[in-house]
Amino acid sequence: MRLTLGHANTIIAAALAEGARLALAPLGVAVTDAGGHLIAFQRQDRSSTARPQIAMAKACGALALGVSSRRIGEMAAERPAFVTMFGQIAPQGVLPAAGGVIVVDEDGYAIGAVGVTGDTSDNDELCALAGIKAAGLVVKGCLAHPANRTRFNLSALVTTLTEDSAIAAAAITGDSRMPNSG
Repeated sequence: MRLTLGHANTIIAAALAEGARLALAPLGVAVTDAGGHLIAFQRQDRSSTARPQIAMAKACGALALGVSSRRIGEMAAERPAFVTMFGQIAPQGVLPAAGGVIVVDEDGYAIGAVGVTGDTSDNDELCALAGIKAAGLVVKGCLAHPANRTRFNLSALVTTLTEDSAIAAAAITGDSRMPNSG
């Protein structure tokens, strides 16, 4: 499976719709393939000028390190020199803040990434997840356990994320101690 332009357009439309539903600041959304090549990008009217670069740095940084940009933020606190130096050599940069998530196929292999920017990082991430859900795709870290390749209920996750950001952190980082939301 690969991430298509059709998938990318669905992801972007749904992410922007979620931002409008939540009355967020203007967003920018980038969707890349597994190699970090841009498939599609849109930014809403009145969004700031660096949104394409920020969205790409979130998405491509996640792909490059194999973890969400939220996890990269945690890594920056744990190993600041590594994340700083890696950011300097990464072709699209690295942005260590939530909003960049990896999209995987049914076998758990990366097929692309989504980067959202414009509001708080937690809200950016919610919009990325809503877009991916709308496209019927799966997010790395949203598998119940890395060894278990069953699909995680992303719809329930997005609803729960809106209510409890602690679950967002656990889901995106793949923490197997994720709280029971139901």
